[in-house]
Amino acid sequence: MSDTYVLGDWGTSRLRLYRMTDGQLTGRLDGPGAGVLDTPAATVLAERLSVWLDEGPISDVTLCGMAGAPGALVEAGYAACPAAPGTWLESLTPIDIRGVGVQVLPGLSCRSAANVPEVMRGEETQVFGALALHPELSEGTHLIVLPGTHSKWVEIEDGTILRFRTHPTGELFALLAAKSTLTGTDTPGEGTFDDGFARGLKRCGEPLTAALFEARAARMLDRRSKDWSSGYLSGLLIGSEVGMEARTRPAVVVIGDAALSHLYERTLAHAGCAIRRIDGDAAVVAGLDMARRMKA
Repeated sequence: MSDTYVLGDWGTSRLRLYRMTDGQLTGRLDGPGAGVLDTPAATVLAERLSVWLDEGPISDVTLCGMAGAPGALVEAGYAACPAAPGTWLESLTPIDIRGVGVQVLPGLSCRSAANVPEVMRGEETQVFGALALHPELSEGTHLIVLPGTHSKWVEIEDGTILRFRTHPTGELFALLAAKSTLTGTDTPGEGTFDDGFARGLKRCGEPLTAALFEARAARMLDRRSKDWSSGYLSGLLIGSEVGMEARTRPAVVVIGDAALSHLYERTLAHAGCAIRRIDGDAAVVAGLDMARRMKA
């Protein structure tokens, strides 16, 4: 008899569910993110699962990400670093949705040497999934970046997450590009996003707050386009982030979708780092599947 189960990543902006049968992907459903729900999370999940339950039984569900945040599906807490898969999974939280057992995976937390707190939800599943897909990364030390609204830089050693640091670069870019005066109105101008990004990379070693204003001044004096200014802000912010985290590292592993990862890969190459990219969807499915098998 075949075994059908569901794996899911519930992010702030979207829910992604993967139906698996005997380890093979047999379906995918998307839904609203945990940050934009107008109905209870349990109701949203039950509605999505009903689509597949009408076709046959589901043995269990394993979820990561914001499903475990306060006020979401169920609060799953954070496992403390250093964390290997076994210690991370000690903190998972089980619930029941429509008669199906659901395991909600915890996030991770750590503190810097200066006692600065850090948390993440979902990215740890991608990291452990990447290690499952590429076992050679479980040997030695590696630096992993997961680009996103809140980019995570993760230090691993022999398969254990030692610590991580967050840069809210994506959120800063979105606010500056849409809510500030730096990019201005969408009037005709010269230059592409890529042109602006390259200029931002050239200035990313300068004091950030002063360098930001070129996005506006170049529109006024050099007739740059809004796209150019947006690219400039992106290059400046990502360049500053990469310069802080990877300036002494010869190689970085990038986990994420192709579009956003491309900007980080371009920046890392500019900084002289060797790059290895792992698909974010593949990593999260592998991490969820590993967690399910370990807790079976």
